[in-house]
Amino acid sequence: MISLSARRARRPQLPDGVRIYAIGDIHGCAALLDSLLTRIEAHKVANPTRECIEIFLGDYIDRGPASQDVLERLVAHKRTCQSVFLKGNHETYVDDFIKTPSVLQDWQHLGGLETLMSYGMKPAINAKAEQQSQLAADFGQAFPEAHHQFLRHLKSSFTYGDFFFVHAGVRPGIALARQREEDLLWIREDFLFCEDDFGKVVVHGHTPVLHPEVRANRINIDTGAYATGRLTCLILEEDKVDFI
Repeated sequence: MISLSARRARRPQLPDGVRIYAIGDIHGCAALLDSLLTRIEAHKVANPTRECIEIFLGDYIDRGPASQDVLERLVAHKRTCQSVFLKGNHETYVDDFIKTPSVLQDWQHLGGLETLMSYGMKPAINAKAEQQSQLAADFGQAFPEAHHQFLRHLKSSFTYGDFFFVHAGVRPGIALARQREEDLLWIREDFLFCEDDFGKVVVHGHTPVLHPEVRANRINIDTGAYATGRLTCLILEEDKVDFI
């Protein structure tokens, strides 16, 4: 395990007896999710502790082939495990598309067609306005209410101990409690290139990297599952960092 104490004057840590498993961007990779959840459960059994919390950092859908299966797994998982589910920027497109079909013009460039196909839709590339409207209506009918409820209850961020969990990052110079959701879901360069102390260590995804990045002020665990076949879980316990 890696200690963060040497990277920062103040040792970021969790309360005694608490372990967090933070899971990076899944992007429709149901098989990787199943494998990772199995390994997390095995880790819990082999290393018992008082309390375990699983935190999912968003971007459950798009790009990969099995977005429907991913949401189905997470809906079921929520019933059985102490979990926190955060919102990613990709999750915003579902309701936006159903309400405003022309959103498909943007969504398709972010892997939205793969999500639609996972729900049995047959979207045309560069669909015209009438096709978009029909597709949105069909998708609205096919999208289960349980999945709607899951997406509606996603959190924008979560704080525990000396760690701040979010999908994309935070706006430098703004207190964590005053961050705008748009930044929490979408920010990149202004956050990634900042070396300031944000007050807590920010655990995030959104920007794919080949290997997890552990910096003094942030930890990036988006390892591009849909492209690399690697879905990463960060393990935090006391002031130690480890990965599955």
